[in-house]
Amino acid sequence: MNIYKEYIKEIEERKGQGLHPKPIDGAELLSEIIAQIKDVNNADREDSLQFFIYNTLPGTTPAASVKAKFLKEIILGEAEVKEITPTFAFELLSHMKGGPSIEVLLDLALGSDAVIAKDTANVLKTQVYLYDADMDRLKVAYEAGNEVAREILESYAKAEFFTKLPEIAEEIKVVTFIAGEGDISTDLLSPGNQAHSRSDRELHGKCMITPQAQEEIKALQAQHPDKSVMLIAEKGTMGVGSSRMSGVNNVALWTGKQASPYVPFVNFAPIVGGTNGISPIFLTTVDVTGGIGLDLKNWVKKTDANGEVVRDENGDPILEQAYSVATGTVLTINTKTKKLYNGDQELIDISKAFTPQKLEFIKAGGSYAIVFGKKLQTFAAKTLGIDAPLVYAPSKEVSIEGQGLTAVEKIFNRNSVGTISKNALHAGSDVRVTVNIVGSQDTTGLMTAQELESMAATVISPIVDGAYQSGCHTASVWDKKAQTNIPKLMKFMNDFGLITARDPKGVYHSMTDVIHKVLNDITVDEWAIIIGGDSHTRMSKGVAFGADSGTVALALATGEASMPIPESVKVTFKGTMGSHMDFRDVVHATQAQMLHQFGGENVFQGRVIEVHIGTLTADQAFTFTDWTAEMKAKASICISEDETLIESLEIAKGRIQIMIDKGMDNEKQVLQGLIDKANKRIAEIRSGEKPALRPDSNAKYYAEVVVDLDLIAEPMIADPDVNNKDVSKRYTHDTIRPLSYYGGDKKVDLGFIGSCMVHKGDMKILAQMLKNVEAQKGEVKFNAPLVVAPPTYNIVDELKAEGDWEVLQKYSGFEFDDNAPKAAARTEYENMLYLERPGCNLCMGNQEKASKGDTVMATSTRLFQGRVVEDTDTKKGESLLSSTPVVVLSTILGRTPTIEEYKAAVEGINLTKFAPSHKLLAN
Repeated sequence: MNIYKEYIKEIEERKGQGLHPKPIDGAELLSEIIAQIKDVNNADREDSLQFFIYNTLPGTTPAASVKAKFLKEIILGEAEVKEITPTFAFELLSHMKGGPSIEVLLDLALGSDAVIAKDTANVLKTQVYLYDADMDRLKVAYEAGNEVAREILESYAKAEFFTKLPEIAEEIKVVTFIAGEGDISTDLLSPGNQAHSRSDRELHGKCMITPQAQEEIKALQAQHPDKSVMLIAEKGTMGVGSSRMSGVNNVALWTGKQASPYVPFVNFAPIVGGTNGISPIFLTTVDVTGGIGLDLKNWVKKTDANGEVVRDENGDPILEQAYSVATGTVLTINTKTKKLYNGDQELIDISKAFTPQKLEFIKAGGSYAIVFGKKLQTFAAKTLGIDAPLVYAPSKEVSIEGQGLTAVEKIFNRNSVGTISKNALHAGSDVRVTVNIVGSQDTTGLMTAQELESMAATVISPIVDGAYQSGCHTASVWDKKAQTNIPKLMKFMNDFGLITARDPKGVYHSMTDVIHKVLNDITVDEWAIIIGGDSHTRMSKGVAFGADSGTVALALATGEASMPIPESVKVTFKGTMGSHMDFRDVVHATQAQMLHQFGGENVFQGRVIEVHIGTLTADQAFTFTDWTAEMKAKASICISEDETLIESLEIAKGRIQIMIDKGMDNEKQVLQGLIDKANKRIAEIRSGEKPALRPDSNAKYYAEVVVDLDLIAEPMIADPDVNNKDVSKRYTHDTIRPLSYYGGDKKVDLGFIGSCMVHKGDMKILAQMLKNVEAQKGEVKFNAPLVVAPPTYNIVDELKAEGDWEVLQKYSGFEFDDNAPKAAARTEYENMLYLERPGCNLCMGNQEKASKGDTVMATSTRLFQGRVVEDTDTKKGESLLSSTPVVVLSTILGRTPTIEEYKAAVEGINLTKFAPSHKLLAN
């Protein structure tokens, strides 16, 4: 059977799923299709034309290269297809977004046929995805006196590819659809357990929300064909949890506009809203697609006659509706007045959604086109020897005389590119910054690869110090889906220039370490900016931003990112930790005390948490920075003492060296370069030339939170509160309860120790507790399953060297075997200890889950509905999040322990401790 027949067979199979033909990305298949187009008597010619014109992926895919070359033949008259005239061939090339299409267009524009060159120039003037090699060709031609090259460069210098785009409509009519009440996790829009299908956009679109919701959206579209459907998080925040480009893609697929008639299932311009706005990480993804995200504020805190907030019996503010956005409500977005209307009634100011920069994203169909357009305009003006005219909105630059800088302001100022002001910039300034470290994770990596192909990128930017492609999200189960997707991903990323968890050549042992742990290790400068394809990209060195797969691709391709300098909230500590407390309890207490101090307002949301942690190494401090995703912060920065930072960098060097010894470094010796940078940074600190990063003592913060360690008297548990009568308060991460709340009798069905929230110390705590239990009771008997997934192989190796892994083996009923990885997800658990392969495991929920309806006690990060455990018809699954000792004891008892049982169990155990720094951590 030839490859075309195989494709037809696949199409028939997809029909059974209600799917259209999968878009073509392979050169071999498209070459066969072209051969059938050339054969005018071929029975499959008509279908082949449709596939060639409407179903071939653009960018740098192998198929795009074949398509561009065939269109070139048609334009030159070397091939004749009556259905594709030279004019139509130019139109098709104009929709192919760079790479091979730009190469072909430059060939034609700089060729000897003057008529073709002129027509080609008109197409090239609309294109923005040009890279250095493309620009070099134009420059060389211009300097050689080529008039067409001059004409193209003059157009680029004026940014006509942007200025000649249609203006944004003054009024945008929308009809509302309530996607859910309370915070809407990106898991609702793009479920983690469907991660394998994310690169197949049409198939993945079928998992958004529910089939019923999809039918309701279609009904609204039929009823309101002239309006866009706006998805809303009623009484909550839209898009919490992760950037999830696939979530925005799904929203755009169902409610947006088709980006090109010749590229299937790639939509843009989704419109979303939330009572409490849009999660910052998700809003960046909305910007990538030229969409609109609205902070609706349609519910407000009720006040009494004295202006005081009215509270319920639990002390929570009572909300009252300011205006209705019930499903089916027709609203008008006015992009000129920047107001939201219901008919003639003005509802709210929405100017934050229509800043000059966001208006440019909307006009251009997404932020990528603006980034590439600015670069292209700058190049053209420089080549022509002229000043670039002011086309794009000037970046907002905020500089306040006499005001010091927060840590994030210092980092952004050091990494800024192309700023006008010579003064230091403060929060609110829009800046382009260089990116030092980039991470791509494996369930979004295929989409990142697609984005790189679509923007015609072929190699990592030399600006980037290091980049890593993980394998942690597919570590648990090496099933057919993983075997199909992951090797292809690893080869693409390895070829692109990333260090990859799995070796495409099969030389080094696969490393399925949790991505955030690896990124934390390869970040060797606390002044670094890190971009990663996961919301928990929150390093405890430098400042890290979790991002969608597109922003990750842009950082890889250009070495840059654009964003406003965020506001900061300063977190400091006082008092003393109790001897029976673990640092995880401090992390949860920080959130609880912050909410209490500010009357229920989450001052962390959308801001950088500058945590003055001082004395904790990067491994331990990451437990705090990691959780800031659950605090809804944009990012976090650790302020460390000099000696603590040096210790963290020495640990990082050792782990990078292990990666080198495994054979993971590449030809450019990226990993060795990181060790060299770490050595340089250590020398700077030790010599006093450049001490550890400190904010200025006169820096200005949005708020300051002081965490009182003396108030933390017992373990603190994040509870999804699944039965709260107020649906909007379920699954928020804001309900933090003391252990005693549960009275020692809440049944626990399964325990999980793992994810990026734990470090080697947690594994040692587990081993110590099991030895203590055996010493006290003569045996270790589990009354609930305990699943343990160490975050990294390095930790496993260190535990083996220190004797702790042997302890865990002694009490385990299952231990992972890299030579025989699981091929199917576990569906049932026995009451025993499972030693799973390093990676995300249950925390991700895309491969293995707890049994439906279970109550899970876990060290992980997520408690969203359906993430770790799904509901049954009669019982809601719930994932309670706590420290390692609480999880261990809960599985041994089969229930939550009493505070007395807990204290007895941890006596003599070396828990993760923290003492506030007594040094001044400011300049």
